[in-house]
Amino acid sequence: MSRLGKMPAWQKAFVISSMLSCSITGTMYLLGHEFHIERKLLGSHKLLVIHGLTAMIASIALGSVLPFHLKAGYQSARKWLSGFTQLGLLVILLITGGFLYYGPLEFRDSAIKIHWLTGLLFISIFMIHSVIQWDRRKNRI
Repeated sequence: MSRLGKMPAWQKAFVISSMLSCSITGTMYLLGHEFHIERKLLGSHKLLVIHGLTAMIASIALGSVLPFHLKAGYQSARKWLSGFTQLGLLVILLITGGFLYYGPLEFRDSAIKIHWLTGLLFISIFMIHSVIQWDRRKNRI
């Protein structure tokens, strides 16, 4: 690690691939189940299971980032808005995801809507957070 908060290549690949896998499978399921686009394929229980498994892996990836990347980002005062927004959205996603499986039935419809709206917002901010870093490095060359 050459500078404070910079993730090693393996960790960065793990975080990005797990977050994107979770987001892509969630978006696919959303399109199939909620918007009835290719419902038989995209709205299937199998895809929902894959989304759940990738969410568990993404949670592990988040845990691998918290001790160093988050602390370093806070201390450097760079990208606070996108970083802490992502963290807050991930907390909401974890809570609503838990409610989808373990919560009372009367909260299910609200949890579904909050979960997918939060998920779409999260992946947008995640991409911006990642691309801003990439563009800055590109301009240094």
